[in-house]
Amino acid sequence: MVALGLATHYSMSEHLDLVDERLAKLVTDDPSVIDSSLAQYGDLVYPDKTSIVHRLAVIDKCFSHETVEEIVDALESEAAQLNEEWCTLALKRLKEASPLALKVSLRSIREGRYQTLDECLVREYRMSINGISKPFYHDFCEGVRARLVDKDLAPKWDPPALEFVSEDMVDSYFA
Repeated sequence: MVALGLATHYSMSEHLDLVDERLAKLVTDDPSVIDSSLAQYGDLVYPDKTSIVHRLAVIDKCFSHETVEEIVDALESEAAQLNEEWCTLALKRLKEASPLALKVSLRSIREGRYQTLDECLVREYRMSINGISKPFYHDFCEGVRARLVDKDLAPKWDPPALEFVSEDMVDSYFA
């Protein structure tokens, strides 16, 4: 998490009580004081060979494309060249997912980069409500059926492939 920029400090679990105690005693909101307090109990950790950190260049290369189709193509190319399990697994998961949900998700992620937390929560709420509403609930119900009810893992998505997902269909999730 630290290497990806999603966390600022790392402490071993046996130090967490000390961190908690130290932070509880602070009577400031000065970021530098908080940072130095966390750093007192920080531990260095180095990612092992299987860590995602060592794959960031390839992940960025594949997932920075504008469309889901381009992302899938890039992953297929990398899977053929690298012959790495994570790449093949990512590709498999994308191909199992609802084509409409993939396009909706990509758009949501891209829009979320430039939105405040409040705007993101509103967008996510709209998408959730629209996703289970009458005109769109087929994929939600089909995913539940295939994974949890019948457990056949063979959903019949509507539309069945990425090329049949229109921009209007994606737009409707954000209405």
